[in-house]
Amino acid sequence: MNNDAPLIHVQGLNTFYGASHILQNVSLHVTRGETIGLMGRNGMGKSTLLKSIMGLVRAPLGSVSGNISIMGQDMTGAAPFKIAQMGIAYVPEGRGIFGNLSVTENLRMAARAGSTDAAKARAQAGQDWHFDKVLETFPRLKERLGHGGQQLSGGEQQMLTIGRALMTNPDVLILDEATEGLAPLIAKEIWRICGVIKASGISSIIVDKNWKHVTQITDRNVILVKGQVVFEGATNSLLAQPELLAQHLGV
Repeated sequence: MNNDAPLIHVQGLNTFYGASHILQNVSLHVTRGETIGLMGRNGMGKSTLLKSIMGLVRAPLGSVSGNISIMGQDMTGAAPFKIAQMGIAYVPEGRGIFGNLSVTENLRMAARAGSTDAAKARAQAGQDWHFDKVLETFPRLKERLGHGGQQLSGGEQQMLTIGRALMTNPDVLILDEATEGLAPLIAKEIWRICGVIKASGISSIIVDKNWKHVTQITDRNVILVKGQVVFEGATNSLLAQPELLAQHLGV
């Protein structure tokens, strides 16, 4: 692995679902310790971009062209489990927890030491993510260890999914629709947790409709419109252009 390379580097990505051209020549990069906000209205290609990075867009339903590099290695077209092994954790829209498993089982089944040099360094420094640390970060889960996934509220399921992803000790956490459908108090807790993750040194790509909360923790932001990048730049630069926010995010 090239430790100087971006953790994720997408160049000229085109994604198709059948004859539908969803992503058009999209480029994106994530460097170590960086938090990226991926923005845009519904249907603009955000989730498709994340799924393309994770290797989840595959024949016969879809296809990709362009280049996706992880840690300097070309991973275009690689299977999702190989992307995960490179230190990329994915929290999908809809969460995808195992409803018939308890909170403890959901967390422990994902537990593994990070395989990258950065993850190993965090472990040596005592900064790795393990069962007790996840419960310290998500105190609500600690109160519900024996509950089945289907018994949890939507917010608790989101916490469990994020906690499960952290148990893999990733270098990058991809979080799709971070607070979709959650009550304000629960959403506030999710944003707190995102801040904790950022402070731990893990890079993130975060999708959420609430751009005000997203930009409180992001370093850079990317806006997609109809599958094309219309803005990429520092958070301060985006916030200095309210007309851009109004045009593309409807604020």
